[in-house]
Order: sequence, then C-alpha cells, then structure tokens
Amino acid sequence: MDQVRIDKWLWAVRIFKTRSIASEACKKGRVMVGGVSVKPSREIRVGDVVQVKKPPVTFSFKVRDLSDKRMGAKLVPQFMENVTPPDQYEILELNKISGFVDRQRGTGRPTKKDRRDLEQFTDAFDFDDFDWDD
Repeated sequence: MDQVRIDKWLWAVRIFKTRSIASEACKKGRVMVGGVSVKPSREIRVGDVVQVKKPPVTFSFKVRDLSDKRMGAKLVPQFMENVTPPDQYEILELNKISGFVDRQRGTGRPTKKDRRDLEQFTDAFDFDDFDWDD
C-alpha cells in the first residue's frame, strides 16, 4: 500500500471517532499536509506530516505507516508519530485552566462544578484591596 486517503487514515489511527467526522474536518479546512488544506480524497504517503486543527490547538502527526482499517489504540504508535510542538500543549493547558472563565455563548447554564470553580477562582482575590473610588 503506497497511498491511502487522508480521511481513512485519520479515522484508522483514531484521530477522529468516525470517518465522516474526519471528512468534514478536511472539508472545513482543519486538516493540512505541508501547510496546505486538503480534501478528504487527498492521498498521503509515509513521511508526510499531517496537521489537524482542533481549536485552540493544532496537532501535528508524522505518518509512519499506512492503513485504511481501524486499529486498536496500542497499535497506533506504529502508524503515526506525534510531532506536535510543546507550545501547543501549553495553549491547551492554559485553555483548560481558564475554561470556566471564558464560557462560549450558547453552551447553557454553568454546571455545579463550573460554579465551584468560579467561586474558588474569585475567592483567591481579596476585593477589599482594590480602590473602587478612582
């Protein structure tokens, strides 16, 4: 097997849960090879670097081997290598930490956990120290 469709490979190595989600991501321009957005039918080869945007992070994977059959999670490292830069993971951590402060519009009411996290965050500040009369 010299080449395989990128949507099949993304699904096979478990980057996306379904092949239709992988195809949709390609159509929306969230999948790139060599810095260029690709269509779901784009053929990839061993050695290509695939970038997948899952906001707010862009993950990068180097193709080690090809497969169009879904595999178990233990076999995935044989088929791809994660080459995502460390700064992308820092963005992900910052987003997880500040996630409860920056809620997306339309996500519904905050959960009990969100409320507790917000209270813990606001309790860290002593609002009496602020000069409100300026």
